[in-house]
Amino acid sequence: MKRIWLLFSQAVTVFVAAYFVVATLQPDWLGRGTTRSGAGISLLEAPNAPVPQPAAGSFSAAARKAAPAVVSINTSKAVRHPRSNDPWFQFFFGDQGAQAQAGLGSGVIVSPDGYILTNNHVVEGADEIEVTLTDSRRARASVIGTDPDTDLAILKIELDKLPIIVLGNSDGLAVGDQVLAIGNPFGVGQTVTSGIVSALGRTQLGINTFENFIQTDAAINPGNSGGALVDVNGNLMGINTAIYSRSGGSMGIGFAIPVSTARLVLDGIVKDGQVTRGWIGVEPNELSPELAETFGVKATEGVIITGVLQDGPAALAGMRPGDVIVRVEGKNVGNVSELLTAVAGLKPGTAAPFNVQRADKMVELNITPGVRPRPKRR
Repeated sequence: MKRIWLLFSQAVTVFVAAYFVVATLQPDWLGRGTTRSGAGISLLEAPNAPVPQPAAGSFSAAARKAAPAVVSINTSKAVRHPRSNDPWFQFFFGDQGAQAQAGLGSGVIVSPDGYILTNNHVVEGADEIEVTLTDSRRARASVIGTDPDTDLAILKIELDKLPIIVLGNSDGLAVGDQVLAIGNPFGVGQTVTSGIVSALGRTQLGINTFENFIQTDAAINPGNSGGALVDVNGNLMGINTAIYSRSGGSMGIGFAIPVSTARLVLDGIVKDGQVTRGWIGVEPNELSPELAETFGVKATEGVIITGVLQDGPAALAGMRPGDVIVRVEGKNVGNVSELLTAVAGLKPGTAAPFNVQRADKMVELNITPGVRPRPKRR
């Protein structure tokens, strides 16, 4: 009996070992997970299991949270040939009529009331604007207002149960933070790309009048303009607006307008119909040794004023060409962009102190800013 039991245990051990080897190296021999397709082909399928949790480092939760609030924007406008009214042109080519020109961009729903943030250049000059949601609903959008100085526009649609994005704190971003760019590049459909914050406070790019861009290497392409830049929690950090590119596609240098700026524009347009900014009526330039020598000013930092508008706020306060603005309301200004931003933040009608270097002495001027004129429509 003992010998039989010993043989049995040895047989079981050998069988288990063989099963383990086969299951590891040739699982299809055992027929586990094997099924046959409609054509009779033997296939292996993974067993049914509960939906797995996102893998470590996955951004799927952030994408699911933010993506429904990012919409596609299609615009159209009628364009006539510049010589269509010329009799000779009409004689040879006939009446060409107006031709429809289509445009493409993205936008972000920021309010259950239907307000959408996008870029001004996406909707500028458009005769019709159509918004498409991720659930395939479509709606005509109306332009509530635009702000060319920051290249932002506010649209509105009339639909129920809108997905809303959560506004984040763009002032809390740091270089190296991970971000996602969501939009509709090249019209292929909503796309999510990832990257990091490459730089903050980018200015002097010549894109907008007021610049304070978030730079990112998340892929941004034509059609992404007006889309969302979100953090890993799916909160809105910025509105994608421009790329640096020699080919027209992404080269890893994209720019987004911080949500802090977008929120100020949204409030100003919805409340007053426009963004009210301070203005003093001067022509500022970067301070250089040549300009300092030309105007006879002994300054090494600040912004030199090369022109003063007659009867403008600065002229009435005594500012002269050649003055170098060093501080505005106690804050240092080191370049033209910083000066424009500082002056724009002043309340029109309320005097503010400007510290100015004139020749070799410091002067304080109290300037009462006016309202910055809106730029002419391009």
